[in-house]
Amino acid sequence: MTLSPTPEISDTKYKRVMLKISGEALMGDQGFGLHPPTVQRIAQEVKSVHDLGVEICMVIGGGNIFRGLSGAAQGMERTTADYMGMLATVMNALAMQAALESLSVFTRVISAIPMDQVCEPYIRRRAVRHLEKKRVCIFAAGTGNPYFTTDTAATLRANEMGCQAIFKGTKVDGVYDKDPVKFADAKRYDTVSYDDVLAKRLGVMDASAIALARDNNLPIIVFSLDEPGGFRGILAGRGTYTKVQG
Repeated sequence: MTLSPTPEISDTKYKRVMLKISGEALMGDQGFGLHPPTVQRIAQEVKSVHDLGVEICMVIGGGNIFRGLSGAAQGMERTTADYMGMLATVMNALAMQAALESLSVFTRVISAIPMDQVCEPYIRRRAVRHLEKKRVCIFAAGTGNPYFTTDTAATLRANEMGCQAIFKGTKVDGVYDKDPVKFADAKRYDTVSYDDVLAKRLGVMDASAIALARDNNLPIIVFSLDEPGGFRGILAGRGTYTKVQG
């Protein structure tokens, strides 16, 4: 007997999405590293969306462990620093995989840098097949190249996987004209164009990621990862967020 989808699933606008979060999101209240309860909470958020029938890609930054730019600023050679940052993203991806699989969500970590003992190498057709089988795909090690951020990697993989939107989880509930933490009169945008993000330097993602999303007409939805149920709520048509589009 085949069960018909619930109204919530049939009403979901997006069937395949990219979730981009920073490495710092996994720190919790710590100043460094991984905070297991926070990782588990984010995994619960991902599972709640996965349960809607949505196919999920993920990219997680590595700034909670090592950030290439800061390493370069301290005198380290930039290429080496960036590769170290890529390895940090693999560690975060493995932590998220463990948390998701503890919730019975089948997950694959797919690395742009081959390391067969711990994760799969990136093969586009294989990754698409994982998504079709309803496995969460976590893309690690950025693009595999220095000088590119995980924002750019998320946008690149979202295009390659045929995602319908990028969901950028942050500490605030959208894009503001200035830092809402520092300025009480900061105004949130409901929608904003790619060109305005670039011209006004709104800091949604780095410029190359925004340009790549613009050139492929891929919307970016910025929302608060700290709001319980926020990811699922937006997919069900609720919640507060900013949509970056053409």
